[in-house]
Amino acid sequence: MRRIRPRRNPAVPLLLAVWAGAVAVVWLWWSNTPAIADNTSRILNAGRITGLLAGYLMALVVLQMARVPALERRVGSDRVARWHAMSGRYTLCLVLAHLVLTMYGYALQAGLGFSGIVQQTIESVNTLPDMGKAAIGTGLLLFIGLISTGGIRRMIGYDTWYHIHLLTYAAVYLSFWHQLTTGNDFAVQPAATTAWYVLYGSVTALALWYRVLVPVRLNLRHRMRVAEVVEEAPGIVSVLISGRRLHRLGAEAGQFFRWRFLAPGMRFSSHPYSLSAAPRPNMLRVTVKAIGDHSSRLRELEPGTRVWAEGPYGALTASRRSRGKVLLVAGGVGITPMRALFETLPGAAGDLTLLYRANSTQDLALWDELASIADERGARLMYAVNSPDGERPDISAETLRRKLPDIDNHDVFLCGPPGFAQQVYEALRGAGVPARRIHHESFEM
Repeated sequence: MRRIRPRRNPAVPLLLAVWAGAVAVVWLWWSNTPAIADNTSRILNAGRITGLLAGYLMALVVLQMARVPALERRVGSDRVARWHAMSGRYTLCLVLAHLVLTMYGYALQAGLGFSGIVQQTIESVNTLPDMGKAAIGTGLLLFIGLISTGGIRRMIGYDTWYHIHLLTYAAVYLSFWHQLTTGNDFAVQPAATTAWYVLYGSVTALALWYRVLVPVRLNLRHRMRVAEVVEEAPGIVSVLISGRRLHRLGAEAGQFFRWRFLAPGMRFSSHPYSLSAAPRPNMLRVTVKAIGDHSSRLRELEPGTRVWAEGPYGALTASRRSRGKVLLVAGGVGITPMRALFETLPGAAGDLTLLYRANSTQDLALWDELASIADERGARLMYAVNSPDGERPDISAETLRRKLPDIDNHDVFLCGPPGFAQQVYEALRGAGVPARRIHHESFEM
């Protein structure tokens, strides 16, 4: 059994580095800001600082899209996705503030007043270097921000949203150049220009390496194909994937890949599915519930279909563990990473407990496998399903304490739909489980 010890939050040093970068950007602005004499100068300098911060955040937005293993595996894909969404919103607000403040300041200098912002914007785009590119980049950012808002995002398909979202790279590229050619801070500080090139160059290199070159190498090396499709429960199938030297992928139980099945109608769709069994040297398995067009078509896959995978991703692994006893809680198809962890987490008899929530006993996918694992390992296996009249089971702090009196001395791994996960999280906190020992990762993108 591996040594178990409490682990520090890996997000803390990353956040400190991000804030240090922001402080450096503010210092650059402050050191190049002369005495502000009038209202026009105040507006223009506000436009400068919002522009510098927007440029800095743009680089972070791309970094968060690069799928760097240090972020994906240590911090967690869901947390990185939340950071990306938050950074994107802040970036968009700063870009708009920079645009309005700068053009308003220029309009005041030209004696046009607030009503001259549009005229000044058109003139700047037509005369200043690289402003045309910046205008297109800003338009793309606004478009991406619009389709990413909750209401619109839910109206369009995942694949459509995903491919439109990739335009972020083009938007950042087009917006980059005017920062150097029209930014006063870079004109008077050659070291700042070098640092900006290093920042954007490093982020670009990471994105190209981990988004393009690493997946190409992985798939050329392992040559994965569909071996078999097995129906596990109504609307739930397992896809067995064969390949060469799959043990060298470095995948762990609890992680997921982004899968692209090269079958007609599915070639341009890439979706995240967790491994539902411990990785084998020549076989991987994912178990998927039919809840959309892509997942519904998996049952139609033919053996021999080529598979393109990216990963492994995710931080819901044994490395999160800090206690000897572990409770695994799964809701619906969230059983897939829990089943793999149930099989592989080190532990003596009585150390592991799995609670499986489903609508009915017929929906308990992989149940025979789970029962076999529980018997072999001396682990505890429980399920919670709706009553015959449809009443939902009670998963409360009192129920959890009654089932596991020492639950506050457990690590908890949790996976399931957002509503279910939130309910269980609150129940666990009420039962005395510290937040740092509740490990949850959502793959809602």
